[in-house]
Amino acid sequence: MSNSNPPPSAAVLERSLPQSWERARNFNDEFYDWLERAPWLAISAAAHVIIVLICMAIPWETITKSEPTQMNASLEQAPVDVFEDPPEEKLEDLEEELTEEPVIQQAEVSDHNEEDTNDSTESLVGEPDLNSKSPFDEKFSNSVIGIGGPPGGKFGGRFGGGKDLRTKGGSGCGPVVRDGLEWLKWHQSAEGCWKAKDYVENCGKIGSSTCSDVGEESNNVGVTGLALLAFLGDGNTTRDGPYRENVARGIKWLKDEQDQDSGLIGGRVGHAFLYNHAIASLAMCEAYYFSQSPALKRSAQKASEFIMSARNPYSAWRYSQPPTGENDTSVTGWMVFALKSAEEAKLTIDKESFAGALSWIDEVTDSKTGRVGYDAVGTPSSRVARINDHFNEQRGESMTAVGLLCRVFMGQDPATTPVMEQHANLLAKALPKWDADPKAKEGTDFYYWYYGSYAMYQMGGSHWTKWKSAMEQALVKSQRKEGDEKGSWDAKVDPWGYAGGRVYTTALGVLCLEVYYRYARVLGGR
Repeated sequence: MSNSNPPPSAAVLERSLPQSWERARNFNDEFYDWLERAPWLAISAAAHVIIVLICMAIPWETITKSEPTQMNASLEQAPVDVFEDPPEEKLEDLEEELTEEPVIQQAEVSDHNEEDTNDSTESLVGEPDLNSKSPFDEKFSNSVIGIGGPPGGKFGGRFGGGKDLRTKGGSGCGPVVRDGLEWLKWHQSAEGCWKAKDYVENCGKIGSSTCSDVGEESNNVGVTGLALLAFLGDGNTTRDGPYRENVARGIKWLKDEQDQDSGLIGGRVGHAFLYNHAIASLAMCEAYYFSQSPALKRSAQKASEFIMSARNPYSAWRYSQPPTGENDTSVTGWMVFALKSAEEAKLTIDKESFAGALSWIDEVTDSKTGRVGYDAVGTPSSRVARINDHFNEQRGESMTAVGLLCRVFMGQDPATTPVMEQHANLLAKALPKWDADPKAKEGTDFYYWYYGSYAMYQMGGSHWTKWKSAMEQALVKSQRKEGDEKGSWDAKVDPWGYAGGRVYTTALGVLCLEVYYRYARVLGGR
């Protein structure tokens, strides 16, 4: 018997194959199933095609090469730890940056009757908050430094909400400030400084005439500091603002003039070399505050240390370093402002300097009248002595203005220090008035107007209202309007014009009008 099965018959084979209707049904099922999946398959295929096309369009080689550059840029913009000593390469980098030859162009004369649409100061942003430990922070919501303050942050903005706060200066003050800065810009020397005497070498760029009223060459350091403060006060720094090149060149010149061992800027030139050093130090500290550049930190710190080395133990300053035991209010005021600026910039200072200065201000303040003396109770300022060639009963109030502003900077409040009200009352009786006679009792005095403007602005109220009106009238109408002197103020009418010249009066005039937005009031809403 065979083990193999017989082959199936044809009938069996036929029955085992799908019938025609079954084949049709299977085909239809598969077809409909494919149709259901077709849209998703199409979408998936289209997506893959798009992804491939995008990948092909990306310039992978360019991106790969640019990544290190972007990383380097981000590293360069990282904040610098200002408490560390600057590396040498940073110093060299700044030197190279500031030694680039500027392009000197002919000034474009403008009457400034319309708003300057190219003024880039509106785009300035505030510097980082340095979390200052100044004495103002404990009592008030704002703080100040020397003559300045950054354009944003706790100091109050110079420019806010896209609006130029120079308009707060009253009718005509905005163009007056701009004209003053333009005059200073075009009379900066090729070396980067402003020259008290030889600034006339740069005349002819605004008009065809030559300026009058020159000062003394020994004060180049001081007037350079004042000019820089005028630019800094308007929001310009070594990095930002329409006058950033002028600021950078001026700061570099001061650095070059500084003795690297002692920190003295400009040397022991002239009787008033400490005045010049104090003003230059103030500009240097404020420029460092803005930029936080390691290359400026050492210069600002050394300049501040020289100031501290000139202070009399437990007291203040006068004309000598090392100190001889003599003090006067005028030199002391500039020293206080420079050290306050250094403190706000997080430089190392001796806080006892402020205590000694305040002790001196108290010592020379007349408790009955509130008048502050020059070198003793009752002594008038050197201005009055110079005008009259001897001390007499004619009094000026410039030392009272210095004393009042020092008290504000060192944290005193009129609510708890009544003598500040006495100071302000005296200033309100000796308001600014333009007088062409330099020997007038209370005539033109830019030094007094500067201190008085900042002190009375801090006092606010009726004191400021009276001072503001008189100060604006004195400065706005007396600014030169034509020729190469356009934007400047005459110096021959000022008792110190012979020393500082037209650069001195113009820088101080601009600083007076910047009081509206240089920094916020620290005494609150008075």
